[in-house]
Amino acid sequence: MFLLRILIATALLCPGFLWGQDDTDEGFVPLFNGRDFTGWVRTNTPESTWSYQDGLVVCTGKPIGELRTEKMYQNFILEVEWRHMVPGGNAGIFLFADDITARGVPFHRGIEVQVLENAYGNTRSHTTHGDIFPIHGAKMVPVNGRGGDRAFPSENRSNPSPEWNHYRITAQDGEVSLAVNGKVVTQGKQCSPRKGYICLESEGGVVHYRNVKIKELPDTQVPADEIAVANRGYYSIYTGLDLSGWRAADPSTDAWQARDWVLAYQGPVADQQPGSRQSLIHEQVLENFGFVVDFKLDKTESVFALELTNAESAKVETANDQASISVYTTANQDEQLVKPGQWNRLEGTVINSALTLTLNGHPLEQQHTLKNLAAKSHLTLTATGPLDLANLYLRRID
Repeated sequence: MFLLRILIATALLCPGFLWGQDDTDEGFVPLFNGRDFTGWVRTNTPESTWSYQDGLVVCTGKPIGELRTEKMYQNFILEVEWRHMVPGGNAGIFLFADDITARGVPFHRGIEVQVLENAYGNTRSHTTHGDIFPIHGAKMVPVNGRGGDRAFPSENRSNPSPEWNHYRITAQDGEVSLAVNGKVVTQGKQCSPRKGYICLESEGGVVHYRNVKIKELPDTQVPADEIAVANRGYYSIYTGLDLSGWRAADPSTDAWQARDWVLAYQGPVADQQPGSRQSLIHEQVLENFGFVVDFKLDKTESVFALELTNAESAKVETANDQASISVYTTANQDEQLVKPGQWNRLEGTVINSALTLTLNGHPLEQQHTLKNLAAKSHLTLTATGPLDLANLYLRRID
């Protein structure tokens, strides 16, 4: 009887004893519904990269890429469990991210909470126990740094593969803290952006996530320049695994190659072989649309052209059937084009045959009328000489 009274008293003091819940769960909601990826956007990966298996969110790691929330978040507590299934696996959780990936990389601009498996190793520049750092244009001041902008954990607490780890990430007014397996070890402050999307990411290895939940805290006023780029409706048109959705104008060529997040062209330059110009045509028929294409010219003689090919004669490449947007690496190149070996971003819209175009954020064309452009056309990538492409996105414009 004495033992029974003690148990009843304990239950009254600790409701979780009876209900299997902890007081700290109050206000949390799951970020996954356990059935599909409603509420999430496959930013730059195909359906096969992310799946549900036995109640877990499973990422193959191929291609390198991310899954982001549909909703932006500012102040919150995020809880997630993760485990790598391959020793040395590399992954991350991104906070305050933009809608699409940054120029020339398969990652978003934002604040990354590192998810490394222990066998990856620890060095002066990184650890496998919960580093936090800004990437690709984001900013953060580390609380425990080593001379840079990366925050390092105060102690080692992560478990090796295939054991599970628990992260509790708290974001409040531009400050971020990380608890690894129950203890806060890493902190950063003055984050910019400090409102944006949450992303899950993997870099090549299989990683599992489960019990992903969030508790939103009251928002506070945020300057416009500290809010990530909101959803513009872009969707990826390159799988990173193969050339699905594309066809070569010359079916006999094998110069176009899928290399994870990079779409590579390995054809010769013009002065090395006549007829070296090759085109890759996207199958979708377009009317009014926006686009993003990142490109890196490997040689000074390489040429990249973005073309809009008449839908009725996509197999026939003639000047009268195309509206061409071309960027060259010549002495007369646009001053906004970076040198060969570095990434450029070409972004624009075509609305009622009017082209607006920017290169690396600098305006090139404003409402320029494209002559001979069919009402419906195909996006065509044309290359002469070796070059790499990445971050190929389209969006529909009503």
